[in-house]
Amino acid sequence: MSKLRTTYDGTQHCTTLQATHGKTVASDCSATGGKGEELSATELVGAGLVSCMLFSMGVVALRDKLDISDTQVDTEISMTDKPDKHIGAIDLTFTMPRKFSEADRVKLERASGMCPIKHSFRPDTQISVHFNYPD
Repeated sequence: MSKLRTTYDGTQHCTTLQATHGKTVASDCSATGGKGEELSATELVGAGLVSCMLFSMGVVALRDKLDISDTQVDTEISMTDKPDKHIGAIDLTFTMPRKFSEADRVKLERASGMCPIKHSFRPDTQISVHFNYPD
């Protein structure tokens, strides 16, 4: 279980503490009067999803001795207000740092889909995942 303590600092700004390791992350809401100086809550959701997917891929990579370090993921998040305001779509583009065999690609891509956070979204949230490999 993960325990966090989030404090509202005022002016649409929050600070979250993960007490076990003393790590903090700040968030800001530029859409409703914040300064836009930190990641928004929506962006943190996207970062959490991508990290989880990479960690799931990392399990396979470690097991099969595949180097996926330097993988980069571009994330685009779209909001909708139908039937109520929520994340409507997340588009993820994984840029893999090196070539992999077709069998290894299949394993890595399947592993990305095993991320439990990915399965925590509303059924109507569209999550599109694309993988790009070097030629």
